[in-house]
Amino acid sequence: MSEPTLQPIVAEPPGFAGPDELAAALESTGYLPDEGLATAAYLALVMHRPLFLEGEAGVGKTALAHALAEVTGRPIYRLQCYEGLEASQALYDWDFGRQLLHLRAAEAAHATDDPERLEASLYDRRFLLARPLLQALEDAPSVLLVDEIDRADDEFEAFLLEVLSDFTISIPELGTVRASTPPLVILTSNRTREVHDALKRRCLYHWLEHPDFDREVAILRRRLPQVTEQLAREVARATAKLRTLDLLKPPGIAESMDWATALHTLGARDLDPDLAARTLGAVLKYREDTDRVHALARGALFGG
Repeated sequence: MSEPTLQPIVAEPPGFAGPDELAAALESTGYLPDEGLATAAYLALVMHRPLFLEGEAGVGKTALAHALAEVTGRPIYRLQCYEGLEASQALYDWDFGRQLLHLRAAEAAHATDDPERLEASLYDRRFLLARPLLQALEDAPSVLLVDEIDRADDEFEAFLLEVLSDFTISIPELGTVRASTPPLVILTSNRTREVHDALKRRCLYHWLEHPDFDREVAILRRRLPQVTEQLAREVARATAKLRTLDLLKPPGIAESMDWATALHTLGARDLDPDLAARTLGAVLKYREDTDRVHALARGALFGG
C-alpha cells in the first residue's frame, strides 16, 4: 500500500503570555503550581518538548496533565505503564472479532471472488482499535500522559523515544500517521528505577517536591471548600510531620485531601487526636506505617 503524503508538523502557539499567566489559568482549575513547575509547563508548551516529571507518589504529577488539558481545551489520552507493556498495547490493535464477522458476511454474500480486495477490506480503518499513542497523534492537538514510565521495561522506553522523536507512527496495512500538531507530552515517574538518559535528554525535566505548608493549606482550601480553614491547617501540619517519620509511603497531597475529607465527613472542624488516629487509613497505606504512628505520642503528631 502506498503511504499518504505526510503533512508538515505545525507548531501551535501556546496561548499564554508567560508562566505567570499559565499559573493563573491552572489555579482556576484548582491546581496550584509553584513558580518552577509553571515555568517548566510553559516551556513544554512553547518549545513543543515532552515534560518529564519525577517525584514521590501523590505530589500532583498526573493531576498537572489533567489541569493542562483543561486550560488548553485539549483532549487527554493516558497511557498507564506497567511491567510487560508492549508497543501494540500502546499503539493500536486490530479488532479480530469484527474482522471475522466482516469475513463471514462477505462469504454469505458470495463476495469472495476477489481475494486481494477482500483481504484489503479486512484492514480498513474501521477495524483498527486505536490505543493512547495513536489516539493522541490522530486527535491533534492533544495532551498525552505517559504515566509511571519507570514501571515499563527498557524495550518500551526505546520504542517510546522513537515515537517522541518525530510524532510519527507507521501502520503497515494503512500507511503512516503523523500528528499535524505535536501533542503536549507529560511523562511521570515515581523513581522506582532510573529512566534512561536518552529519554530524559529528549524531555524538559522537573522534580516535584511535596508542597510547603502554606501551599498545601491553599490547595486543601481550594479543592475542599467545605473543610474549615482550621482543619485544613491542622491536617497540612500533621501531614508534614508524618513525612518526617521515614515511613514506607510518605503521604502526598492526594492523601492529605482524602484525610481532610474523611475528617470533615465525620463532623470534625479541627484535628482531634483521637479522631485523627481512627482515620489514619485515609492517609497511610501500609500497616507498618500505621503501627509506627500509633506507637508515637498522638499529641506530638496531631496536636495544634
